[in-house]
Amino acid sequence: MNNLFSLPFHQPVVIFTLVLLLILAAPVFFRRLKIPDVVGLIIAGVAVGPYGFNLLERDASFQIFGQVGILYLMFLAAVEIDMYHFKKNLKKGLIFGFLTFAIPVALGMSAAHFAFGAGLTTCLLLASMYSSHTLISYPVVSRFGLQNEKGPIMAVSATIVAVLLALITLASVIKLQTKGVFDVMDIVTLLCFTAGYALIVGLTFPWLTRLVFRKISDPVAQYIFILALVFIGALLAQLIGLESILGAFYVGLVLNRLIPGRSSLMHHIKFVGNAIFIPYFLIGVGMLINVHVIFNGWKVAWVASNMIIVALVSKWIAAWIAQKAFGMTSVDRRMMFGLTSGKAAATIAATMLGFQYGIINEDIMNGAVLMILVCCLVASVMTERSSIKMRIELTTAEMESTGVERPEFARQIVAVANPITAEGLMRLAIFMRSPKNPEPITALFVRNSDDPRSLRAGRFSLRTAAQAAQEMGVVAVEEERFDLNVVSGLTNMIRQNHATDIVIGFHRKANIVDSFFGQMTDTLLKESLKMIVMSRCFIPISTVRRIVVVAGAKSQFETGFHGWVARIGNLAQQLACKVIFIASVETSGYIEDIIANDGYGIRRIYQEMTGWDDFILLSSDVGPEDLLVVIGARRGSVSYSSSQEELPEFLSKNFSAHNLMVIYPEQFNG
Repeated sequence: MNNLFSLPFHQPVVIFTLVLLLILAAPVFFRRLKIPDVVGLIIAGVAVGPYGFNLLERDASFQIFGQVGILYLMFLAAVEIDMYHFKKNLKKGLIFGFLTFAIPVALGMSAAHFAFGAGLTTCLLLASMYSSHTLISYPVVSRFGLQNEKGPIMAVSATIVAVLLALITLASVIKLQTKGVFDVMDIVTLLCFTAGYALIVGLTFPWLTRLVFRKISDPVAQYIFILALVFIGALLAQLIGLESILGAFYVGLVLNRLIPGRSSLMHHIKFVGNAIFIPYFLIGVGMLINVHVIFNGWKVAWVASNMIIVALVSKWIAAWIAQKAFGMTSVDRRMMFGLTSGKAAATIAATMLGFQYGIINEDIMNGAVLMILVCCLVASVMTERSSIKMRIELTTAEMESTGVERPEFARQIVAVANPITAEGLMRLAIFMRSPKNPEPITALFVRNSDDPRSLRAGRFSLRTAAQAAQEMGVVAVEEERFDLNVVSGLTNMIRQNHATDIVIGFHRKANIVDSFFGQMTDTLLKESLKMIVMSRCFIPISTVRRIVVVAGAKSQFETGFHGWVARIGNLAQQLACKVIFIASVETSGYIEDIIANDGYGIRRIYQEMTGWDDFILLSSDVGPEDLLVVIGARRGSVSYSSSQEELPEFLSKNFSAHNLMVIYPEQFNG
């Protein structure tokens, strides 16, 4: 019993309980003092660590969870980014990355030489410490939903450049210290290995993930698989001489579009990371910091002050130059400075290696520890303040924005009866709606008999669809309706809920004379003028590579034109996949106006279609990993033509094994 509570604690249950209490209580306590959560967890680590009250040792659990936490943080930063905005700002981010590396190196080497009288290897080592940074305050950006803004994206892009160059510098310093010479071939070899690593991981990981996701739908198994890929990627990076955090970040980038932001998988990734791994890492960082070195004499204070000023000023100058060069706002500058001024993983590694090889003395090592603490505090405070300011500005701009009137939020009804397809239909419907849509979604099962088998299947379908919506953060209302037939049940529910969209699965032909859409669908198209979406996906919607949209002539004159373009825009944006619009030049122009004015960040190309005969040629390259979307037209509508009569037969003949969606837009007085 005495050993159980002797300090520092060694009993695993006691250690884990104390850590959980810190994760729970520290943010609440420090928030009252207006201190960001990230800073609070680091300070909590200082307090309970070996240099504080010595309640906990930085044992194997903190080393393991701490390493997992930093890898998780880098992976999360990459997987949360919208790839459209990332690629759009990548060039600027790379330039900023070079600036935020080169300026600290130049200023750091000069300061080390003149202030400390240091030699070449010490100057280079300190320069690598100043230039590297860790996205320690990134959880703040994620919490405010700013990960796709220009400032954060540029800072994340810059992290890869700065850390990679800093690690190359560090490796060169160690080589110079141990062998007395600098071998350029080592750098060339590392770059060649890096290119090979990027190619292998970039090609195999997405392919393997699609394969597994099609075979396994269990969310726990999918999460474990993704986590395994992250650590395999990190391990492979280490094997070729890179830092593991670069591997974790790159895995996040290549898997980005396979993990949609509103999927249950992303929910699990963020939940586990923010609840356990990332807080564990932050507490572990705090436990490394020895605040007692402040009282070791004026020399340590002088060294630490010099290092802190150089580290922060050089990062601020880089952010200021980037802001001016790219015409960004002062809030963007503060955001970039906040994200790139934090120091942890690479800086700690450089400090330990430098002291181990005798490149730096104890005073500089102690100064580096204090620099890490102050930089973490400044980074967290600056990121928190700039995030609040940026969120206020963005929200204000959205409220005051004027321009093209957007359609109302979708009120969707998802008709389900088959447990096999219910989950897929619900996920598709949610991906097609705006992430800001506050309206609940209705899962509807219509029955016209008391047959026990269909009753059990229908009710199970309702539960499956509702659970899928709940996992994606959308409120689902389960409705079971008894009516004369399915069409009557649907149309009555449409009127009752003032629905805008009806999402249904494709009809299965019962016999050779049955129509492709089925009599029920044909009747529904006549009875309701609301937007009707029919879908059939053989693969999980999140693994779709491209969306191919075919729209006939005069589609832009339909009442529901803006509505279906918005649904495609939401779907493509959340799946981060390319859209190919096959339409007339005039229709394509109207589509582009809506996408640009409504701000859908999607990759898109346009192919001209002068008639439905062109559709046969242009759609020939639609593959099994693509989603073909055909915009239909009701008889008598503006865009209806005689070619529409042949559409069902054409789809049945040529696309029976493809992922297919047919949208009938809303009609006037729908």
